[in-house]
Amino acid sequence: MFSPKGMGLERGWPGRIDGDHVIQLAAQTLQVFFTAGGALREHAVYPLAEVELRAPVLHPPGIRIFAEGLDFVFANTAAVCGPGDEVRYPDGSSDLRSEPSLVAVIGAEGAIGGFTGGNAWHAPDLPGAKARDFALSVGPVLVTPDEYQGPSWDERVAHAARNTVLRPGELLVAPILGSVPVARGDVVEAQIDGIGTLRNRVN
Repeated sequence: MFSPKGMGLERGWPGRIDGDHVIQLAAQTLQVFFTAGGALREHAVYPLAEVELRAPVLHPPGIRIFAEGLDFVFANTAAVCGPGDEVRYPDGSSDLRSEPSLVAVIGAEGAIGGFTGGNAWHAPDLPGAKARDFALSVGPVLVTPDEYQGPSWDERVAHAARNTVLRPGELLVAPILGSVPVARGDVVEAQIDGIGTLRNRVN
């Protein structure tokens, strides 16, 4: 997802990066793109330097953050941040952690539609689910499954889908680089090989 600089779009547009340009695709959201099987018209072309990259999925229907093995917790679908967004230091916490993550985005028919970067912010001194209720950063770009060079996600997808249905746009999040304490005012970078660097300032 992207938006031309200065336009202030609420969620941006789906686009395909081609070299140093972004090609706008005829879909309102990434979920629509997945449902259409990627067969969409192409619209305007913008220089990559003149656009802002946005969260690939701004309002996902579900978020699961995996811990060890196949265990996971649900996170807040209303608390998704994109590249460059400020992350608010959670009230009541004095121990905010950055957890760089790989994020699988569910596409059509419950299969993985692509991968993006993430930061699974964690405040372990907050009780229960509140420890992850305040923010999840995703971005800056989405790569297709055939571009992803890494271990299989088949077990995670099958476990997440057991006794339910995974809908296009759902996020499966797996922290991969440990937990790092951060403070107010820090600019935090989560670098994921093959995807890029996701930056957020903690406010």
